[in-house]
Parts: sequence; structure tokens; C-alpha cells
Amino acid sequence: MLINPNSITVNILVTIMVVMMIFVLPAIDRRVCGKLGIDLSGKVSENAQADRLLKLRQLVLYLMFAIYIFAVLYLTLLSRNAGSDFQVHVDLFQDAANSVRSDIGLMDILKIMFTEGIPSALSHIRVIRISGLTQVYMNIALLVPMGYLLPYMFSWFRRRVMIRPVMAAFITSFLIENVQLMTKRGLYDADDLVTNTFGGWIGQMMYIAVAYVLTHPDWKKDLKQYRRWKHNARKAVLYPFMRKISVSRTTLYAADETAIWDFYVKTLGFRVRKQLVPENSNETAFLLEAAHTQIEIKCLNRKEEFPPQYLTFSCSDLPAIRKRLLEHGLDDGIYETDAYTGGRMLKFTGPDNVTFTILSEDDA
Repeated sequence: MLINPNSITVNILVTIMVVMMIFVLPAIDRRVCGKLGIDLSGKVSENAQADRLLKLRQLVLYLMFAIYIFAVLYLTLLSRNAGSDFQVHVDLFQDAANSVRSDIGLMDILKIMFTEGIPSALSHIRVIRISGLTQVYMNIALLVPMGYLLPYMFSWFRRRVMIRPVMAAFITSFLIENVQLMTKRGLYDADDLVTNTFGGWIGQMMYIAVAYVLTHPDWKKDLKQYRRWKHNARKAVLYPFMRKISVSRTTLYAADETAIWDFYVKTLGFRVRKQLVPENSNETAFLLEAAHTQIEIKCLNRKEEFPPQYLTFSCSDLPAIRKRLLEHGLDDGIYETDAYTGGRMLKFTGPDNVTFTILSEDDA
């Protein structure tokens, strides 16, 4: 069925979709999870079956997001017939400017708005072509749910919520415009790139203002502390390199080489990057590696009681690791609460008095 994407009916339907995706869906999600005892802020849930229910919740959210993406593709591509020519429009907001007339200048309108009020300012503006304005509105509204739902559903977008959702909206709009051009199902419009991206930005800001604030009641205190730290840290040595520096190697002590191979290599899956045997010494040094993480183990090759040693990791899929730990008899299957973040964590012990802690990456 072919439809006019700029019609009032389509604009109303898009508005309903935005409301459903941004307000109704998250509200139902939070209410249902609250009734089932599932915590969505990363803390330990009351329901013992929370991991399974969270996977089901994730599937439902994926389905709703897929329906939304199909609606976007239908409105922008599938509902249109292929034209005969390739069309490109690069004059920013020309159609919108041609849709309104004013008997005074823009600066005069702004002056009246601040002195006499918005109604007085609007009285000087006359709409002569409604379709140009509805097109701008629809292009903005169409990707508002994307900017909101991406950080709501995916931790990768939440970790850089000020840039990643809006970049995803821009890339999506860029791809749609190019497909429209190649298939002749519309024109490559620079206005659409700007308005779609602006819609994604609105969505991500709504997520920050609504979803994040609801799940982080101490956000004001956290923001105040962050600003104070940033102000004081600007002149510090490592501040310019903070995003490029991470802890990649830590050092542990062990008593027996066999235990190192059995536990770290065979059970946990670390790779032996290097093994050193210093001259005139009974000790052996191992450099173990897993992705970007390295562990240096100094093996004394003698019986010894070591003081408590600790190793902490972070992971984006804590339930999956929990399942693997249970299969290997390393964990009792009980989540603990991190005293610093309030998030979930798992603990298990290894040889040589080493305690391993795995934090949920969303809260680490």
C-alpha cells in the first residue's frame, strides 16, 4: 500500500509510535519488572529466576525494536514507488522556509517573543504550506525512539550515551538517504539528515532525563562529584590520557606450576604468553593473557602460605559467566552486591589464596 509520508494521518501515526516507544513501553517494562522482583538498575534482584526473565524481557524488547525499525523502513522506502530520475536536494530547510511567511523579520519576532509572549510572536507568522512543516516534524519524530531505545536496551550505547545514540541516528539516516537515492524511492535530502539526527539527539536526551534519572536516584550527587573531580583533575598528569589508559596487567604469587597450568590455563582459559626461568633461581615467572588482560604470576615453586590476593574483572554478560562457573564448580550461583556501585558481582576462589571477583560491566 502506497501512502503519503507527509500527510497529517501519517504524522499522527508517527506521533503515536513515538509515544508508545518512549513512554508506554518503558513504563510497562518497569512496572512488570517491579512486580516480578527484577531490578533494572544492575543491582541484585529479589527474584531467583531474574536471569531467565531478563533474557525473555530482552527478546520482547528486541521484537518491539524490530517492529519500530520495520515501520521506519516502510515509511521511508517500502511505501514508495521508484521514480524515473535520481534526485538530490541540498538546500537546508528551504522547503520549511517556503512554507511560512512573516510580516516582520526574525529578530523582531524573537524580540516580541521575549517581551510580549509567544502568542504575540506567532500572530506575525502565517503558514502557507502545511506539508513542508509536517515533513520536518515527521523527520524529527521518526528517529526519536531510536535515540531513546538504543541506550535503554544496550549497555554499549549507555557507556557513551552523549554521543553513540545520536551517531547511530545519523548513520541510519545517511544509509536511508543513500538507499532512497540508489533505488529512486525518494530523494537524497540534506534536510532529512539534519532533522533525523536531531530527532536521535532528542531521544537520547529524553533517555538521560527520564530513564537514567529514574534508575539512578543519586544522579544529582554523582553529577556534582563528577564536575568537582573534572575541575580539579584538568591539571593532573594523567588527565589528558584517561581514555587511552587502562589497567592491563596485575601480579600474583603462586606456589606450584602445575596448579597454574590446571587452573589459569585449562580451567579459566588464559594463554601463556611468556614463561621465564631466571638463572640461579628456583622461581618461575608466567605472563598469562586473555584478550587485553594480562596476569603476571611469580611461582616460588615451594610450599608457602600466601596472604589474601585479589583479582577483579568486569563483564557485560554476568549471567552467562555465572552459568559457566557453575558448570565448572567454581561458583555457588549466588550474586553478591558490590559495596561501591551497588551492582551485581560474582566471587570464586582459586589456588594460592586468590579471590576472583567479576563485576557487571554496566556498574563497574
